[in-house]
Amino acid sequence: MSGVTLANLLDDAALFSFEHQLHLMDVVGDRPWSVDLRAGRFTFTGDQPIECSAVHLLGSAAPGPQSWLWSWGNPAGYPETVTGLAQSARDFGIHHRISELANVEVPFADLPGAPTQAEGAVNTFMDACKAISGIWTAYNGPVGGGTRAAFLIEHPLFQLPAPAAPRITRVLQQGLTEFPLNDHRRAVHAYANPRGLTITWSPDYTQSTISGPGFTAALTFDELARTKSIDVQM
Repeated sequence: MSGVTLANLLDDAALFSFEHQLHLMDVVGDRPWSVDLRAGRFTFTGDQPIECSAVHLLGSAAPGPQSWLWSWGNPAGYPETVTGLAQSARDFGIHHRISELANVEVPFADLPGAPTQAEGAVNTFMDACKAISGIWTAYNGPVGGGTRAAFLIEHPLFQLPAPAAPRITRVLQQGLTEFPLNDHRRAVHAYANPRGLTITWSPDYTQSTISGPGFTAALTFDELARTKSIDVQM
């Protein structure tokens, strides 16, 4: 891959990531959670606990210093079993000269959109790491004092079900109208392919048609690759 940027990664991840987070809420609801990083254990507790098969600590965002700290550089010294994925993101950042991935601490102001809240910074790094790793379920957890920790988590229950028209429609409509995407066409293409949907483009890439079980969506884009219209037929 050449010419990869953080903005590219965020566009590539946006819609597929969004559907995975919607599915995670379907599965776990508002259950409490617990984590034991030394043991590599992340669990959604409650009446029917769900213990993740793997947990990856990416890092944390703190409102005081207004910065993100990667887990591999945290002085707490977490085990490599839970920081290995973050280290892979660092190596990716070094290779592609993406400083936000390569530097141990990153000010919020240096991120796309310059978020001022820890949650926004965490979401940026979670989506970037999803696009790099291919692990698509994340959890943005409060750990005290306004600081948020970013985890990628794995469990068979977190795999997406077969595409369904109402969910795909929500992902497209909400994602393309509410998310701060850089290139909407890239985001749509990056979503359709791994989701198993059929996508076709007009010769000038101003129109696309996405089809799947029970629906067809016609999208148009302006000269800046922003979505102009979405027409979904079920």
